[in-house]
Amino acid sequence: MQAPAAHDGEANLVITTETFQTVDGFGGCINELGFVALQHLPEEDRADVLHSLFHPEGDHKFSICRLPIGASDYALEWYSLNETDGDLAMDHFSIERDQKHLIPYIKEALKLNPELKLFASPWSPPTWMKFPKSYNYGTLRWEKDILEAYALYFVKFVQAYRDAGITIHQVHIQNEVVADQKFPSCVWTGEQLREFIRDYLGPAFEKHGLDTEIWLGTINAPEPWDEWLKKKATDFDAYANTVLSDPEAYKYVSGVGYQWAGKNAIQRTVLSYPELRYMQTENECGDGENTWFYARYVFNLYHHYFINGVNAYIYWNMALEPKGRSTWGWEQNSMITVDPTAKQAIRNPEYYVMQHFAHFVTPGSKRIGLKGPWAGSALAFENPDGERVIVLTNPFADKRILRLLDGTGVRTFELEPESFHTIVF
Repeated sequence: MQAPAAHDGEANLVITTETFQTVDGFGGCINELGFVALQHLPEEDRADVLHSLFHPEGDHKFSICRLPIGASDYALEWYSLNETDGDLAMDHFSIERDQKHLIPYIKEALKLNPELKLFASPWSPPTWMKFPKSYNYGTLRWEKDILEAYALYFVKFVQAYRDAGITIHQVHIQNEVVADQKFPSCVWTGEQLREFIRDYLGPAFEKHGLDTEIWLGTINAPEPWDEWLKKKATDFDAYANTVLSDPEAYKYVSGVGYQWAGKNAIQRTVLSYPELRYMQTENECGDGENTWFYARYVFNLYHHYFINGVNAYIYWNMALEPKGRSTWGWEQNSMITVDPTAKQAIRNPEYYVMQHFAHFVTPGSKRIGLKGPWAGSALAFENPDGERVIVLTNPFADKRILRLLDGTGVRTFELEPESFHTIVF
């Protein structure tokens, strides 16, 4: 509710003339378990959910989404796109499995928004390329013929999706480069990322004439305890700076994708390489309870990443069954819960957190400056048409008064306790 105008000197949030990064957009991740959840809905309700996520007039207007290369931890079971041992020529590479669950999901989204951009990353290479030979834990075998074959694996993926009528706009080298997990995973060092991009993947994309961007992602480091407890460096210098300070690797990198503990490195990366693009690639997933309390935490993640320079923010699972349990046993939040018994879609608190941003802040907008005591709880953007958008939270347990100076005067708003708001001029 807007109260009567106040005097300029009483403002506690001021829009400044500063401009910062351009916003590329918002989105989520397309996973098998999400597609399975959506199939529980009657056709009309499923169409309504998809419209709310992807249509340019929907609640979220998603413009950039992620998909896995092979199994993610939200696949129905483990698989890769080539499990033929020793097939260095990738003769048996196939996306047949993706035709069941991922490609139909993607094509429904593209039908609603043909301009939707897609980026992809593997959670694990094929098992025969790893040591130990397993979909979980382990590392890529660091042998020339394996590295060449793995670069070709990425090439084949982009080409196969192109043949299926789907453009892959970006590839990120590895989901969570420091995750050594029971679900599909593979550990990389910064030196390995540098060598693979510089000597194998970049040249392979050039050789095959691919214009798909190569991104340094998705980096989930540094974890603070790696630094002081394990005495193991996983910070900006160990990953992003190791890769980007090498001119031959740098020339192939279009951007950097950070998630989870990557929030601790993004500030230094953007300061050092402001000319690159940045993305928060996977919203932190909670515990499957989908609480208002966690939604408030997530709002602060949006704030942190945008203040520190990201161009896009990507949610994790857009839709899941109740509790959001993964195949490997981790319960996680989702924007939408689909109840398979009631055949009903329930929009969770984080659905609305995303809507506050994605519905109003359009691709091509610029983040603009704010100052004052409320700046730590607010973000401001200017859309290409000149419209200005303020997204903010009242984090307190009581009502508070916002006095916003927008250049023409102070506008006063009463904010409900623990609430989210979007103000559009």
